[in-house]
Amino acid sequence: MALLPAAARAQSSFQSERSSSLEMTSPLPPAPPRRPWTVVPQIRAYPPDAQLTPGSAAPEITAVRADVAVRGREAATEITVGLRNPTEQLIEAELLLPVPSGAIAGRDKPDGPAAEILGKREARAACQDLVGRTRDPALLEFYDQDLLRSRIFPIPPEGTQTVRLRYAHKLVADGSRIDYLLPRSDSLESRLPWQIQLRIEHGEPLAAIYSPSHEIDVRRSSGQVSVRLRDKDAGKPGSFRLSWLECRDELCASLLAFPEPPIHGGYCLLLAGLRPGVHSGRGPIRREVTLVLDHSGSMNGEKMRQVRSAARRVLEGLSPGETFNLIAYNEAVDRFAERPVARSADSLRRAGQWLDRLVSRGGTNIHAALQAALQQPAPEGALPIVLFLTDGLPTVGQTSERAIRALVQDANRGRRRIFTFGVGVDVNTPLLESVASTSRAFATFVLPGQDVEASLGRVFAALSGPLLADLRLELRSATGGDAGQRLRELIPERLPDLFEGGQLVVVGQYRGSAPLDLALSGEHQGRRRVFRQRLSFAGASRRLAFVPRLWASRKIALLVDTIRSTGADADRAVVHSGHLSTGPRFHEHVSEVVRLSRRYGILTEYTAFLAAGGASAATGSVQAKAERNFVDRALRTRSGLSSVNQELNIQQQATQQVLNPTNRFFDARMQSVDYSSVQQVADLAFFRQGERWIDSRVDPHASRPDRAIRFASPGYWRLVDQLTAQGRCGAMSLRGEILLSLDDEIVLIEAAGTAPVMLMQDATFLEEGGSR
Repeated sequence: MALLPAAARAQSSFQSERSSSLEMTSPLPPAPPRRPWTVVPQIRAYPPDAQLTPGSAAPEITAVRADVAVRGREAATEITVGLRNPTEQLIEAELLLPVPSGAIAGRDKPDGPAAEILGKREARAACQDLVGRTRDPALLEFYDQDLLRSRIFPIPPEGTQTVRLRYAHKLVADGSRIDYLLPRSDSLESRLPWQIQLRIEHGEPLAAIYSPSHEIDVRRSSGQVSVRLRDKDAGKPGSFRLSWLECRDELCASLLAFPEPPIHGGYCLLLAGLRPGVHSGRGPIRREVTLVLDHSGSMNGEKMRQVRSAARRVLEGLSPGETFNLIAYNEAVDRFAERPVARSADSLRRAGQWLDRLVSRGGTNIHAALQAALQQPAPEGALPIVLFLTDGLPTVGQTSERAIRALVQDANRGRRRIFTFGVGVDVNTPLLESVASTSRAFATFVLPGQDVEASLGRVFAALSGPLLADLRLELRSATGGDAGQRLRELIPERLPDLFEGGQLVVVGQYRGSAPLDLALSGEHQGRRRVFRQRLSFAGASRRLAFVPRLWASRKIALLVDTIRSTGADADRAVVHSGHLSTGPRFHEHVSEVVRLSRRYGILTEYTAFLAAGGASAATGSVQAKAERNFVDRALRTRSGLSSVNQELNIQQQATQQVLNPTNRFFDARMQSVDYSSVQQVADLAFFRQGERWIDSRVDPHASRPDRAIRFASPGYWRLVDQLTAQGRCGAMSLRGEILLSLDDEIVLIEAAGTAPVMLMQDATFLEEGGSR
């Protein structure tokens, strides 16, 4: 699709066909003299009138596809919508599409009728008309958007129609960062799969191509980047967002900031990446790889065969000049070499023979195996990586979880990255996660039936081409002086290594609005490199509500992990009256998890009860229930399937870069679950209780609302305008009653479906919206 530089090149078109194999050979009958159906691809098809005649059926939206071409700072978007008419009557319809402000639409033909852009004023009038007629508030989610309205088109009886709308718009730029937005519904009822593809033609190199809304696949070629929405996220609700950095210098970085006046600043997301090819002259950092392999009795048979094969695959994947070692352990420790050796045909042959001699027997001495790996001489100019495999709990030697954690914390003088692999479910999952995260690595859990070789191979492939190690982030005020108090609660606190094609996503809180000078440093080929860039808060916007929610999600994960770590050696802990001693800060940490879960609508397996009315329960009862869940699950459960799921959930949240609007996580049986009774809207969260949506900021102890407002009354539309100015108009799009916290008042908004005659009999609802 060619880029559209002006309105004359933007087009809308449609194609129709019978749903059977017969072609239409006669002209369609004239349209009935009434309003057309209004199809909003993000939501549904709206009827011409508030009441449908008996037996009427709505046209069905069967598919939506978005193809986007970007050149420089202009984008051309083509939306293709598939429709089906299930009735025996001709249906006339129009397409209403939310589009970015300033979008340009043109004609179907040079001399034909044009698709029409409705600016803010006209779009709001159309929205009010449609919402008032159909008594469906869903379109209010886009009350602050321009709208693109197609010309009227027919959908033949029992036939299909394909409608294409094209528009062009200038992209939002904030320094080196370019943002693309495709408006879609946040409603959890909106699950129609969308296909989304972008082609970005660029002159400057692009770095850090990032979507905070959906998971994407990125492919690079000369002068062009292709981005595709992953199939697993095709039905995920929410507007599609994409950002990328035009990288003129070696380091590219940008701040996405969400202002929050109560904290005298707001929340921020630092997006950073290195210009592609920045180290091409010197090449990536050499790796030193040590494989630590469990060959205890439980590894017998297919597990051991897969481990041998995986080890060979890793060694063969090493580049010339890189080094390796092998360590095997059961109750004792055996080394292939006293220190890592260079990869060569001879060393690979001898390593293969050494692997063939391994026999599965004995117990599991995890402490001694880790100690052997950490005691190796520290390499110079290389990134030391340990791949540590086990299928069991520590049973021999020092078996204390706390002692093993302390070993990695205190004895890792060579700063080795210890990537742990738990094979099966009979492993101490919080221990393996702690060993990995403490050393700037991550844990992988290979479930029964999964392939060890494939899992190890995927991780090792991701560790190719390390560019910067031991990253450090320093910030100074642009006017001079330390800026340590300007940014706080940064997550992650310890930055990961940066590999080829990777990017940094750091979230936190900020104070003030003056620019900051960033210095990002890291080790490369034995010397420390420093990259500098100035960061600005000038683009702070309440439209970037994903920033505080991503921060809250990561913060919850850190708190859960801290709570879980206090359960180390729980089997040896002092028990008082049948209760596990939880320590002085346990209550404080659980309380903060509950507060953030309520405020931002983020559920964990420990707080999922909030979705079933718990959010409106008294604070004390919620706290007590959450504490019981944490004790029973986070503290006591250290191994088994119901421990693996906890580690996977924490891991996903702690590194989360993409929103999770359905609150999907793994339950104790490793089943993926999600929730439709918690709706995230902008920076707010609403919990459904019966037919009412309750703002999470409403005090659970409040007995009754201060005001009640009738649906579609003048007071209702004033409230819509007020929330739109705050970037929260989506709160009014919820179906059902809404209990909203607004300016120290609790406001009850009537459900849209309530019949007007019933309202006349209810004196608690006032036409303009007033007090009870």
